[in-house]
Amino acid sequence: MTKLKLGPIADDKPVKVTVELPASVHRDLIAYAEILGRESGQTSADPVRLIVPMLERFIATDRGFAKARKSKASQ
Repeated sequence: MTKLKLGPIADDKPVKVTVELPASVHRDLIAYAEILGRESGQTSADPVRLIVPMLERFIATDRGFAKARKSKASQ
C-alpha cells in the first residue's frame, strides 16, 4: 500500500476557490485523487477538494514557516 501524505478527505461544507493551475498540476491532482480514493476505499475525491488539505499539510510541516511564525509571535 502506498503511503500518501493525505488521508481521507472529510465531507464538510465546500469552499469555492478560483485559481489557475498549470495543466500538469491539474493532471497530478486528478491522479492523486484517484489514488487517494483507491487507497481509502472511497470514490475519487474532487481534485479541487485536495488543494486545501495539501496546503494545510504543507504549511503544518514547513519548519521554516513555523520558526518564522514563532519568531514573529514573540516580538
